[in-house]
Order: sequence, then C-alpha cells, then structure tokens
Amino acid sequence: MTRKYPISPPTSYVAPSAIGFADSAGDLALVGGNQPLPVAQARGESPAPLAGQASQSTVAGPFAPLADIPIHLEVSGTWAGRVELQRSTDGGTTLRSLTAGGMPWASYTGNVNEVVWQEGERGATFYLAITLDSGTLAYRVSQ
Repeated sequence: MTRKYPISPPTSYVAPSAIGFADSAGDLALVGGNQPLPVAQARGESPAPLAGQASQSTVAGPFAPLADIPIHLEVSGTWAGRVELQRSTDGGTTLRSLTAGGMPWASYTGNVNEVVWQEGERGATFYLAITLDSGTLAYRVSQ
C-alpha cells in the first residue's frame, strides 16, 4: 500500500514529523511551501452599531470600536447641516475632531457611506456630532 503522505526523515536517528490541518473535505493536508498553514487574526465580536435618526442637533455616542478594524459611517436622508465623527480618549469628557495630514477628516455636509477611520488605541470611543439646519438624517457607525 502506498502512503498518501510520505515523510522522509533526514537521518535514521531523527523521528520524522510534519504539521498538517484538516482541509475543506476533512482530510489531512500537510503544510508546505505551496500549501501554507491557514491562519486568521482572532478578534472579538464586533460591537453593536451606533445607529439612529436625528431631526435636531445632537451628539450621538459613544461607539467603542475594536482596535485595528476599520470604522464605517453611513449617513442618509434629506437634511442640511454637518455631521462629524469625533474621538475621545477620556470616556467622552473631551471630544476631538479627526484630522488627516492636519486637515479636517470625517466631517460631512451630505450623505455618505464609507470607511472613515481605523483606530489603533484600545479604549478610544467615538461620537457623532450632528448639527442640523433642517431635515432628518439616519446614521450608523459600525465595524
């Protein structure tokens, strides 16, 4: 009988060994140059989205994201004003505008559906500062 996975020991006094994993069919798959060990970064469960509607100016939050995962913002509706994602590192006592290259970032005067930030510091929280002149908007901050 031919062995499906031959392992050739380099000498007679070294016990052969190999690393493998169960493939999609449940069979042994040996790790090799053309078949690396499948790995994925483990992360916690995504936080509940910060979502709602606003018909007057308000600050919504906090949203506590997982570190190193992009933050997504959706704003929709018929409205006039400004929506700005803000960051806090002291539990919401101080809210700071986001910047990129020293310029304002994540500040919008119209509907948006995009990735807006990726946080690297654990414990940072985010708030949505909504300044409405008219109309109603729906918002959602999520990961």
